[in-house]
Amino acid sequence: MDNFRSKFIEEATEHIEDLEGTLLLLEQDPENKELVEKVFRIMHSLKGGGAMFGFERISEFTHNLENIYDLVRNGEMFVSKDLLDVTLASVDHLKNLLDDRKSELPQTLETHQNLLTKIDAILESKNAIAIAKDITKEKEKSATTSGTTSKTTTYYILFQPNENIFDNGTNPLYLIDELYNLGQAICIPHFNRLPDFDELNPTHCYTYWEVILSTAQPFNAISDVFIFVEDECHIDIHKLSDYNLLENNEFYSFIQQAIQSRTDIGFDNLQTLASRINAAIMVKEKKTDDRLAVSKENTISSIRVSSEKLDVLMNLVSELVTTQARLSLFAEQSSNNELVAIAENVQKLTRQLRDIAFSIVLIPIENLMTRFQRLVRDLSQELKKEVQFIAEGTDTELDKTIIENLTDPLLHILRNSLDHGIEDPATRIKRGKPRQGTILLKAYYSGANVHIQISDDGAGIDTEKIRQKAISKGLISPDTVLSQKELLELIFVPGFSTANNVTEVSGRGVGMDVVRRKIADIRGEVEVESKLGIGTTTTIKLPLTLSIIDGLLVKIYDTFYIIPLS
Repeated sequence: MDNFRSKFIEEATEHIEDLEGTLLLLEQDPENKELVEKVFRIMHSLKGGGAMFGFERISEFTHNLENIYDLVRNGEMFVSKDLLDVTLASVDHLKNLLDDRKSELPQTLETHQNLLTKIDAILESKNAIAIAKDITKEKEKSATTSGTTSKTTTYYILFQPNENIFDNGTNPLYLIDELYNLGQAICIPHFNRLPDFDELNPTHCYTYWEVILSTAQPFNAISDVFIFVEDECHIDIHKLSDYNLLENNEFYSFIQQAIQSRTDIGFDNLQTLASRINAAIMVKEKKTDDRLAVSKENTISSIRVSSEKLDVLMNLVSELVTTQARLSLFAEQSSNNELVAIAENVQKLTRQLRDIAFSIVLIPIENLMTRFQRLVRDLSQELKKEVQFIAEGTDTELDKTIIENLTDPLLHILRNSLDHGIEDPATRIKRGKPRQGTILLKAYYSGANVHIQISDDGAGIDTEKIRQKAISKGLISPDTVLSQKELLELIFVPGFSTANNVTEVSGRGVGMDVVRRKIADIRGEVEVESKLGIGTTTTIKLPLTLSIIDGLLVKIYDTFYIIPLS
């Protein structure tokens, strides 16, 4: 049973990491049903495994979250910021519940109860429940008959009845009801034509309506609603989108604002907004499809191997390379042509085996992205800053040992960018910058090395401030002349900081020296470039692997030296 329990912990850890990354994608694309479905499946797997292997709290906890995402996938709830905040906090809590050393701690139990309370509050919150989710029987029947789910289209409808429409017994509200029966709709009545009380005729219709309808029904089904009143009203029907825009938060908020202001929406205004949203949805769909496709491909073509076995493999390959080198040297000295041929063949096969073994232990930097995205998200909210995190070259691969030792330095650099670099929205606007700051992480190959750059478009580093701080600490004399690059090098001095205030994030002067030391431990280099008011770029140069390097063997007198060819 212990073996199965360990297996569950291993698989659950992967599920939770996958869940965290999916939630961050969902935050960027809250209407993506495929992502919602994936979150639900992960919750369901954790619930079932937790119950089977004695993790009752995990089972109870994920059951409550599963209920929420079941409502979301059935269209009865929106993916709100509050829901994502609670779910991401739950991800952290699930990690603690998997750890026997933390699962019974008082703070863990307190967090467990607090999160359950928040989950219950979300379930009861009316704000989380969608206002318009009326899926018709005709639509369900159509989907069932065809065996597929029909594509939803959003239309703008202007319905302006003539004043005397009541004379033939037509009630315009019945026509509005028919539109609601076609799908999901929001109807905005307007009373601009209402005359003064003295001129009011109770037998006249003074109201007209703007309707936003998302439906899987064809265009003819909409026009047929008005087929018997075409001569008694003005009808405009325009297609806005091939997507359900009523499930888009930006579009829905725009409609609500129009309702509150009691102004006509107008097709032109909606068309401009819809075009922008359509383009954004298509980009998000492509990115999500690409990531899901890559994830699916990796799942199909991968097997699970313990890191201990990989370490043993690399050690054996290293020994084999050494033995092969001795064999080649012995073959050359023996003057035996047949032995030389065998040694050359062994050398060729050994190189191929070495290259394949290297590729096995190389890990894409993408594996770190979820953690970085989460840090930027949480810390920017804590600091009340608006920041977008962009990652490029995440398919760049590094030795797993380097990846393990690289995480903390990169996290520290990101914290510095968020705390010291990116300004708050008000300051950025005052300086003529977009209110949202940008942090770019870029990885790329350069020869036998990998370069990782973290850039921000923040305030930059004031080198004059560095100079004055260095003088006050006695690091340099007042008459010392240093270049921009030399001044920036001072931030790597232990205990050096130009921050006026110490925060929970940074400012104690403990950090960049540790970053350089940890990067040096994995044979890397780090340097900083910055322009005041423009931003800062930190570049890390790393070897691909720490295991084996190609080198030139040189003998000077009785001493051998190896010069790395990279």
